Amino acid sequence: MINKKMLALGQKRSAIRELFEFGRKRKAEIGAENVFDFSIGNPSVPAPEKVTQVMKELLETVDPVQLHGYTSAQGDASVRAAIAAAEEERSGQPVSPDLIYMTCGAAASLTVSLHALVNPGDEVIVLAPYFPEYRVFAEKAGALLVEVPCLPDTFQIDFDALAAAISPRTKALILNSPNNPTGAVIPAADLARLGDLLREKEADCDGEIYLICDEPYRALVYGDVEVPYVPAFYERTLVCYSYSKALSLPGERIGYILVPPTMPNAAEIYAAVCGAGRALGFVCAPALMQYAVAKCGNLTANLSVYEENRRILSEGLADIGYTFTAPDGAFYLFVKALEEDAAAFCEKAKDFELLLVPSDSFGVKGYLRISYCVSTQQIQRALPAFRALYESYQKEN
Repeated sequence: MINKKMLALGQKRSAIRELFEFGRKRKAEIGAENVFDFSIGNPSVPAPEKVTQVMKELLETVDPVQLHGYTSAQGDASVRAAIAAAEEERSGQPVSPDLIYMTCGAAASLTVSLHALVNPGDEVIVLAPYFPEYRVFAEKAGALLVEVPCLPDTFQIDFDALAAAISPRTKALILNSPNNPTGAVIPAADLARLGDLLREKEADCDGEIYLICDEPYRALVYGDVEVPYVPAFYERTLVCYSYSKALSLPGERIGYILVPPTMPNAAEIYAAVCGAGRALGFVCAPALMQYAVAKCGNLTANLSVYEENRRILSEGLADIGYTFTAPDGAFYLFVKALEEDAAAFCEKAKDFELLLVPSDSFGVKGYLRISYCVSTQQIQRALPAFRALYESYQKEN
C-alpha cells in the first residue's frame, strides 16, 4: 500500500499553487491581459545580464565533463569559498567554507536543516503568519508544528506568546525575515531579545533550541531598512538562503545552508546537515548554477521595480479603502479582507478576475496576500478591479 500522507499531499496542491494553476487556465480562456494574477511569488524582473554572460562563458570555456558533472556532495569547494567570503563581507562575522552546504534552493535548505536537527516528537515553532510549506517540511521530519501568532498590525514577535509556547520538546524556531506573506523585517533589538529568551529557555528546559533562518528575501528591503545577521544575536542559528528572489532565478533551484563557526559543536551540526542531505537525496546541487552564483552572488536583479510596484499598489488600495501594514521587505502586501472569511472573499475576487491568496493557510484568518512581483502595468490595470470589488461589499452593507 502506498504512503497515504504523500498521496494526500500529491492530490491537493498548496492554496498558492492551486490558485496559480487556476490562473493559467483562466488566462488561456480569456487572455492573460484580462486576468490579474497576484498568486505566486515568481520574480517578474529578469536576472542581471551578468548572470547570462557568466553562464555563457562557463559553457564556452569550462570542460563540459566538469561543468555538467558531479561536484562534492556538499558543493564545489571553490564555490563554497566564494560564498563564505561574500557572507563575511556582508555580516562582518567569521564564515567557514567548510560549514556551507549547497542546496537546490531554500526548500531543500529548510528540509535538510530540519532533518538534521529534529527527532520524532520534537516541536518546531513558527511565527504566524508563515509560509505554508513550513508545516509540510517540519512534519516530514517528524516534528509537531507549533503556531505562535505575531502581534496584530505590526506582525512582529509577540514575546509573551512565544515564551509561553516554548516547551521542553521545542527543538527549533523557523524565522523568516523579511517575512512571506507580511513583508515584516525583524529589527536588531528584537533579535537580541529573542536570543536572550532562547538562552533562558534552554537553561530552563535543559535542552538545545535552534533558530532556522529562512532568508530568500533579505536583499528585498525598502528605504533604510536593514536585515540583521541573525547568528550575531544567537549562536545556535542556521542560515538557509536561496538566490531565487534577489537574482530572479527561482527555476534554477540554487541556494545553501550556512552553519556559523560560532555555533556550539559546529562541525557536528554540519555533519548532521551533510547526513540529512545524503538521506534525502539532496546532494550535489546543480553544478552549472553553483559556478554561476559563485561569480554573481553579490549582484541583484533590478529590485527598484518592486519598490515602485509597492508604492503604486499601496497608494491605490489605501485610496480605495483597504487596510494593511506597509511591508518593509519582500514583495507581498498582506491586506485585511472585507469579510471574516478570507477564502470566501478571495473567491468573490475571482468574479473581478483578481487572483488573491487567502490567509488561512498562512496560519491566520481574515487577510489576503497580494504578490506584487508582477508587471507595473498589471497593477495599474488591476486597481479598477480592486475598486469594483470594494464597492460590491459597500453595496451589500
